[in-house]
Amino acid sequence: MKVELVKTVVFEAAHRLPNLPPGHKCGRLHGHSYRVDLHVEGVLSEQTGWVMDYADVGRAFAPLMEVLDHSFLNEIDGLSIPTSENVARWIWDRLVDALPGLSQVVVHETSTARCVYRGVGRERG
Repeated sequence: MKVELVKTVVFEAAHRLPNLPPGHKCGRLHGHSYRVDLHVEGVLSEQTGWVMDYADVGRAFAPLMEVLDHSFLNEIDGLSIPTSENVARWIWDRLVDALPGLSQVVVHETSTARCVYRGVGRERG
């Protein structure tokens, strides 16, 4: 039986979007309480009854948390344009090898705005 589990992590960060029209509010420095849903798909283990230990998902994300939490995203290598789309792709690229079965990364920038990224990698080919 194939199932998908979801581990949610939260971090705080500031950013600004540099290439927007003059006067656009997102061009100004501002911050978000980002919520990231990490989706991992796989077959249930008969021994454990799960796809993967949620703690293992959290441990895989921990090095990224060190970089992202309470940071200015524009200063992070690869995030000079830190849209939610680019943040989701950045996370995917750094997790796909560490999390077998990673199926999507969802970045919630606010309670009403999010990006779903299903990138290319081990499980997506």
